[in-house]
Amino acid sequence: MRFAHVVPDGADRPQLVIVDGDRAAIVGDMFAGAPSRLQQLIEGGDALLDRVREESSAATWQAFGSPEFASAVLGHPVTIAVGLNYAAHSSELGLKADAAPTIFTLWPGSLSGHRRTTSWPRTLSQSVDYEAELGVIVGPAARDVALEDALDHVWGYTVVNDITARDIQFSEAQWSRCKSFDGFTPTGPFVVTADEVPDPQGLHIWAVVDGQTVQDASTGQMIHPVAKLVSYLSRSATLLPGTLISTGSPGGAGYSRDPQIFLRDRSTVTVGIDGIGELTTFCRITD
Repeated sequence: MRFAHVVPDGADRPQLVIVDGDRAAIVGDMFAGAPSRLQQLIEGGDALLDRVREESSAATWQAFGSPEFASAVLGHPVTIAVGLNYAAHSSELGLKADAAPTIFTLWPGSLSGHRRTTSWPRTLSQSVDYEAELGVIVGPAARDVALEDALDHVWGYTVVNDITARDIQFSEAQWSRCKSFDGFTPTGPFVVTADEVPDPQGLHIWAVVDGQTVQDASTGQMIHPVAKLVSYLSRSATLLPGTLISTGSPGGAGYSRDPQIFLRDRSTVTVGIDGIGELTTFCRITD
């Protein structure tokens, strides 16, 4: 199933909807106690997801177009990011991919949604880059999970654009700040349940900046696949339901190009993963 947050006409807060092609149904209207936010649905486990699936056949469906969900933000309690997880990307940045995954966290204020505008001051960074990434959303809490059981703890998948201020990234010993400006972590527009993605390492991932395709790869090129990341992270801390793991970006970053491509005032970035969705971000640079 495919879920999104939308703001219906006349509403003042996002609602959880099921999306099926060009139509959508509000989950909260399906039955008493139905979830109105994605986090509630995830925390409800398989039983609640099965109930939503059953009730959807009798739901009220309405036409669904892209402007309708422009302001939707998925939201996640914790966002964990993985760096240098594609050999091409680590090589183009001149950084060594270690045997263990490179892990850092992203600040909550960085989260944004589909067709939102992300802005930053010119005085803070003039080297802002894009990164198309597969987002993995944890379902059942994961603690010290074996590799062969790791995908059982994945609730679903989404698209992430891990926007990065490269000049700050290479001037500091940690990466959280350079990737956590307000609006620097757009996600969405959809979350696709894990049963719709039988192999997370067999997905086409890409990015387009101002009409130019700048990334074009496969998630099969990850150094550390999704199952290994979930298992590895769960050894040291419990991964709570709804946690978002952004799994790293393939080659093609603007920083490494000749000439370099950085996001400009009024740039439009679309990152996508076949079978999951396309995520668009508008850019503005302030003085």
